Amino acid sequence: MSAPLVASDPNVMSGVLCFAGTRVPVKTLFEYLEGKSSLEDFLDDFPTVSRDVAVAVIEDARKRLFADAIVA
Repeated sequence: MSAPLVASDPNVMSGVLCFAGTRVPVKTLFEYLEGKSSLEDFLDDFPTVSRDVAVAVIEDARKRLFADAIVA
């Protein structure tokens, strides 16, 4: 079993969903990408999050978004 990508702990950032083992909220990654920042900008600003984990979280979100989509 692989390590979790994200975690929610009431003792860390009041339970906000964060990248596992960090205090970096997952929401922050998506806010960066929604704005004018790149994945590189996010990784530079939050070095405790690895590229592999950030990409895996994005991929997981994409898979969940399209899991129930009807294929035309």
